[in-house]
Amino acid sequence: MTGRVRIGLVFGFCIGAGVAGQGRINGALGARLHDGIAAACISFGLGLMVLVIAFALSRRLRAGLVRVRAAVRSGELRAWQLLGGLCGAFFVACQGLTVAAIGITAFTVAVVAGQLLSSLVVDRLGLAPNGRTPVTPLRLGGAALALVAVVLAATGRSGTPAGAAAVPEWLRDGPAALLVILPALAGIGLAWQQAVNGRVGTVGGPFAATLVNFGIGTIALLALESLVLARAGWPNEFPSEPWLYVGGLIGVAFIVLAALAVQWIGVLLLGLTSVAGQLLASILLDLVIPTGAGLSVTAVIGCALTFVAVVVAARSRT
Repeated sequence: MTGRVRIGLVFGFCIGAGVAGQGRINGALGARLHDGIAAACISFGLGLMVLVIAFALSRRLRAGLVRVRAAVRSGELRAWQLLGGLCGAFFVACQGLTVAAIGITAFTVAVVAGQLLSSLVVDRLGLAPNGRTPVTPLRLGGAALALVAVVLAATGRSGTPAGAAAVPEWLRDGPAALLVILPALAGIGLAWQQAVNGRVGTVGGPFAATLVNFGIGTIALLALESLVLARAGWPNEFPSEPWLYVGGLIGVAFIVLAALAVQWIGVLLLGLTSVAGQLLASILLDLVIPTGAGLSVTAVIGCALTFVAVVVAARSRT
């Protein structure tokens, strides 16, 4: 195992812990604003603001962005490979919409299941910078176990938890399992996002990939929020606690790390290592600072089953 692979594994764990922490922050902000999409806009917007300032102050960072533009013009990069931020926007929106309602553990189990399944496909198609990785029976078995974990997490939810204020009425009145299906879909997009951001990162560097990701994501979220505001209007007030606004900074950190790590260990292994960080951090958060949904027995069983899925899928790595 090379030094870069070891660093990539550490990065993967840190990314997972960051995703869980960001999910709790954005979920709490969405509940306070009674608008999960507004929470996502704030998260992405503040992250984008920090990146714009950094690029304005650094000629080296701007040079990376110039290389990305030249690569798109020459065909080295395809225009669709710049759209990873759309999946990131959907992921952050799901945090703001669902975490306070279902709990960070159930959210994480759902994301992990979608991410593992998508990682198999993304690696098989060779969308990431490290090329194609075959789909083996062990990897398929791991993904199947993860999907069972999602079902367990969904069946453990009943009633309307205290954090449901962040959920739009059309979603709140729908099937309970839908609140878990949405983050599962976000997890599917997360693997694709990591792959294409890695492609951009190989050309312009991880910060250029992160800026493109946040720029595209912010535009998408603002367009969606404009529809919400047209119906519901602005939130009555914004929370004063500073910690509710650091989700975007956490997002910048783990997108940069992911753009680097995916080049060294691939999408599936990045997903597997981030799973460990997500699950450990999410369970600790639900224990120490529980949401209205709390930490259910089925959610814990789902997490344990996901650990089994990770071990099964990881055994096929050569």
